[in-house]
Amino acid sequence: MENNQELEKELEEAVEETVEAEEVTEEVSETEETVEEAVEETAETTEETVEESTEKKGFFGKKKDKKDKKDQKIEELEDKVKRQLAEFENFRNRTEKEKSRMYEFGARDVIEKMLPVVDNFERGLASIPEEEKGGPVASGMEMIYKQMMTTLEGLGVTPIDALNKPFDPNFHNAVMHVEDEEVEESTVVEEFQKGYIYKEHVIRYSMVKVAN
Repeated sequence: MENNQELEKELEEAVEETVEAEEVTEEVSETEETVEEAVEETAETTEETVEESTEKKGFFGKKKDKKDKKDQKIEELEDKVKRQLAEFENFRNRTEKEKSRMYEFGARDVIEKMLPVVDNFERGLASIPEEEKGGPVASGMEMIYKQMMTTLEGLGVTPIDALNKPFDPNFHNAVMHVEDEEVEESTVVEEFQKGYIYKEHVIRYSMVKVAN
């Protein structure tokens, strides 16, 4: 009888220990599941973070590359514009010089054709008798002559001052020589035809007589 009671008691204790062991096992299992879920969630989160980081890195890398290409294109365009501006400036300078030369050539041609008219006016004024110099015809000729000379001067035409000046082959054309002890050697003593300068260039040399 006592043996049966001891067996029942041991059986109850064994059952209780089994129940406790099962409860502990269940708690351990639940804990393991919780840990596994946590690990899985952490892994997923980490993977998503890595993917996002990679995507962001690729995005900024692409953006940087895009920006670099854009800057390079801007620099190329700026360089091209600068070269075109320089070429245009050179072209404009050449064009201005060519226009200036063409204008000077055209003006010089017209002025050279006008000089004989000026010569005729001067001869006409010189041939007027003294008693008629104050008359209307002489006064009219003189006014026209002065107006013509003022116009030529405005165009840059100036007469060469030759009379009683030392002979200068850069401005004078000696067509006659004379012995004259009263003047210094190589001095212009007479001017047959007046010479003219147009903008620092001789367009007609003075035709002169020079003392030896």
